[in-house]
Amino acid sequence: MTRLSARPYAIRDAEYLAQQGLHPVLARLMAARGLHDPHDLSTELDALIKPDVLTHVDRAAVFLADAIDAGRRMVIVADYDCDGATACAVGIRGLRALGAHVDYIVPNRFEYGYGLTPEIVALAVKEKTPDIIITVDNGIASIEGVDEANRRGIPVVVTDHHLPGATLPAAEVIVNPNQPACGFPSKNLAGVGVMFYTLLALRAELRRRDRFDSASQPRLDHLLDLVALGTVADVVKLDSNNRILVAQGLRRIRSGRAHPGIAALFSVAGRDTRKANPFDLGFTAGPRLNAAGRLADMSLGIECLLSDDNHRAWEIARQLDDINRERREIEAGIQEAALASLEHIEPTDKAALTLFDPSWHQGVIGIVASRLKEKFFRPTITFAPAGSGMIRGSGRSIPGFHLRDAIDLVYKRHPQLIDKFGGHAMAAGLSLREDNFPSFAEAFEQVAREWLSAADLEHVLEHDGSLPLAYYTLDFIDQLDAQVWGQGFAPPLFCDEFQVLSQRVLKDKHLKLQLQRDNRKFDAIWFNHADSLPDRIRAAYRLDANEYNGRTTVQLMVAFAESSDEAVSRSTV
Repeated sequence: MTRLSARPYAIRDAEYLAQQGLHPVLARLMAARGLHDPHDLSTELDALIKPDVLTHVDRAAVFLADAIDAGRRMVIVADYDCDGATACAVGIRGLRALGAHVDYIVPNRFEYGYGLTPEIVALAVKEKTPDIIITVDNGIASIEGVDEANRRGIPVVVTDHHLPGATLPAAEVIVNPNQPACGFPSKNLAGVGVMFYTLLALRAELRRRDRFDSASQPRLDHLLDLVALGTVADVVKLDSNNRILVAQGLRRIRSGRAHPGIAALFSVAGRDTRKANPFDLGFTAGPRLNAAGRLADMSLGIECLLSDDNHRAWEIARQLDDINRERREIEAGIQEAALASLEHIEPTDKAALTLFDPSWHQGVIGIVASRLKEKFFRPTITFAPAGSGMIRGSGRSIPGFHLRDAIDLVYKRHPQLIDKFGGHAMAAGLSLREDNFPSFAEAFEQVAREWLSAADLEHVLEHDGSLPLAYYTLDFIDQLDAQVWGQGFAPPLFCDEFQVLSQRVLKDKHLKLQLQRDNRKFDAIWFNHADSLPDRIRAAYRLDANEYNGRTTVQLMVAFAESSDEAVSRSTV
């Protein structure tokens, strides 16, 4: 069940922001998102947190600078999602620009699993003969893999952002804002952000060694379109530091300075780079890259990001688009099967959902978990076979339920149930033996019942209150679009009452509407909702500039609607 709730804000903060020149509605929106000062909205590079605050990044810079001076061969071991692919591309491009001999390897998730494992170390030695291994977007949990590299005399530099376990790997150096005692203010850097910061520190170290000066040094801001893509696609919180990285990357894309691979990903999806926004990164370019890691080999996605040939980048992007279409078909089948498996139970009677089917594809179970989480508003983990009697799960969570910590608690209580696990508050992965699945599902449900109340399991959709009709304009939409919205910095969602003048279903699943408010009529659409609405509704909506037949008009994107009478009855309870 969904309940609408107005997002609170401090009136004093909103008034102050408006006095400083911010649009009055934007001032209210920013105050509701915890901003108190106009400087918090800065997206200029000089407002970034300085690299030297990141624990051990100076040690990593010295180590890598020494390696460059000695001509030592570096190999990046990447993760197989969009964050890992962009982190790898940033690392390869940046390190090469700074004079390093560097190559990469990305494990096939179906053969080697996640992270730097002993098997990946052996593969890297066989294929790349590294002197140094650098992990990107993984490594903080790779105890055995780092030990194997050390046994072979290969030092490891770990760059990661995932939460560490009780024991850290015995790496040469670890750069991770979430490692113990790291004072970096933004704990929300994606893996690609950590790699970018490592390059900033390395460049500063090479400047100190007189390899170049500030005028002749390689430009690292050229990498920011890649940083923006990985940051948005990994759904990390867009705090002020991440918003700067994303805003700067979007500026490069909009100005026609994107890398050929990113431009090609936009092109195959029919998106205009000149109007690039975070949605395009998270739901257009990101899924096409992720599809390679889910169904094939992420090295294809990395090659797309590394290509400087427009034609080659386009060819790869088309392959990625085909793979993504296949991914959507597989996902739809699994989601249908998952919903069918829930027909014999009442999901709302559960505190968590844990599903497994031997026919499911492990490359898409994370997406299915996300869809089920959104539908039922329950922490959800879906499992698929991983071979040799093992199954691999991918989970997604709801606010207030730290998924990795919950799995960790299950592990502490029942260490025999789980083989490996890792992740974040909102997303995590794990592997276990298939015959342990029923016991794990029961143990995970128990933790969810202990941690979540009935109120926690009610989907509360926060909105930003009423929007005056004077701001239903394309100019105001442009002002909204100029900001960087996303995870942890929610896009504006307004709430008002409307009369429903007409409604019809498109493609059997989308509700096309004409709404009226104070004698003004607006087109509206509610995606993935086909049930008819009453004559008068209270709707939560976003503004959208809809282009059709060469004409651009204001359209409302409905996120939720209920009867006006129902809304009134709720308010009087």
